[in-house]
Amino acid sequence: MPDVATLAASLLSGAALGTLFFGTLWWTVRRAAVSPRPALWFGPSLLVRIALVTGGFYLAGDGTWPTLAACLAGFVLARVAVLRIGGTHAS
Repeated sequence: MPDVATLAASLLSGAALGTLFFGTLWWTVRRAAVSPRPALWFGPSLLVRIALVTGGFYLAGDGTWPTLAACLAGFVLARVAVLRIGGTHAS
């Protein structure tokens, strides 16, 4: 079982990854909305975001389920924070 410091570091790493993922998704959507070719924004952005998050989870997760769970929890918390800060426009 990892110690508390390792779990806290994994939680913060997950929050950073989530902020990066959802922040760049928000940025991509805003750019693609005014672009004549939105697929050129969404395709590469998706590949880069997934590659970064997968690599980050691999490094931060440390191969044990408690650290992976903490990293995932940080990722989900970042999603909630980005939605609250950025607002939602869904009806």
